[in-house]
Amino acid sequence: MILAIDTSTPECRMSLLNDGVITEKNWQADRRLALELLEQLENFLNENDINFQDLTGLIVFRGPGSFTGLRIGVTVMNTLADSLDIPIVGEVGEGWRQSGIERLRAGNPDEIVLPEYGSPPHITKPTK
Repeated sequence: MILAIDTSTPECRMSLLNDGVITEKNWQADRRLALELLEQLENFLNENDINFQDLTGLIVFRGPGSFTGLRIGVTVMNTLADSLDIPIVGEVGEGWRQSGIERLRAGNPDEIVLPEYGSPPHITKPTK
């Protein structure tokens, strides 16, 4: 079973995939993403009688999108991939989930996924 998430907007999208979408859940995360993402993922898996250990791969939408949302989602998924010792892929575009499935099946995962923000960061200089 493959878990896919998109945290690029205030509405977090989670999907369980095999050859296609088996089930999905949208959650209005807004500013609670960092606080509730792991709990929401665990609840989503439990609702479908799946444990984290049942996952065989992870797909994460890497952008473009919200700086904070992407950073949180990518970090959580990279951490899960490492701790569960399963492959992860990061994808962009409308067909991101299908592309991710194809890369996982082809044995072409990422070592680590980095977010794609869509523009250079706007870093301000410290005032002091």
